[in-house]
Amino acid sequence: MFQLLNYTFFQNALIGVAIISIATAIIGTYIISRRLVAISGGITHACFGGLGLGYFLGWNPIVMAGVFAVASSLGVEWMSSRYKVREDSAIAVVWALGMAVGVLFVFLTPGYVPELNTFLFGNILTITRTDLWAFAIFTALLILLFIAKGKVIEACAFDRDFARVAGLPVRTITLIMTVMVAIGVVLTIRLVGVMLLMSMLTLPQMIAEIYCRRFMPMMRLSVAVSLATSLAGLALSTAIDVPCSALIVLVMAVVFLLARGANALRQAL
Repeated sequence: MFQLLNYTFFQNALIGVAIISIATAIIGTYIISRRLVAISGGITHACFGGLGLGYFLGWNPIVMAGVFAVASSLGVEWMSSRYKVREDSAIAVVWALGMAVGVLFVFLTPGYVPELNTFLFGNILTITRTDLWAFAIFTALLILLFIAKGKVIEACAFDRDFARVAGLPVRTITLIMTVMVAIGVVLTIRLVGVMLLMSMLTLPQMIAEIYCRRFMPMMRLSVAVSLATSLAGLALSTAIDVPCSALIVLVMAVVFLLARGANALRQAL
């Protein structure tokens, strides 16, 4: 593994894992607090529609996936707030529609669609310096947002009705966080793929929730868990030559089971 540090692609992968694990931990804490775990799956599958359309038109598929992600996330909020549609129902519609559009345009695209497996299953070794800058800027903006408005975001996440009565800008905060979640999902697709992204947005928070009940402590512990397990998954993948994305999720799952078991044992004693 230490020899691989001399190669640029592995350096990019190492830095990318570190940055994105921090971003997904922060976003995931908000998602868990709002009880919107399914929205991450809905947005990721809606992104597939953007990928398919991007390949069909010959445009940048990541940009098109970003457009679809933001549009779908805002669409869920719009349907739930304006037409009183249940959020889980709106997410199901967006999920199915995105996949249908993606399958249609992938089928209509002449020839073989390159890098499709990368978006479905992830390939961290394809991360470039441009990707790293995008990850870093997004994560920095996310951290600054929580430094400036962390208490307001926390209030809006846990109880929007109370926050609205208290005069907090619930709608504005919700829209901002919805867009940030969508952008985070798009940027992370290259890291772990559509199929495994939901685990990175939920497992670290589930582990942190065993020991923390408040929003900010849970977020900080989620960042630590996500960073440690992601780096461990990358190290193991280089040692046994297995796809990194799968090992990251497996490591997180093992840590969750161990933490849950240790907590149950501690309570029993």
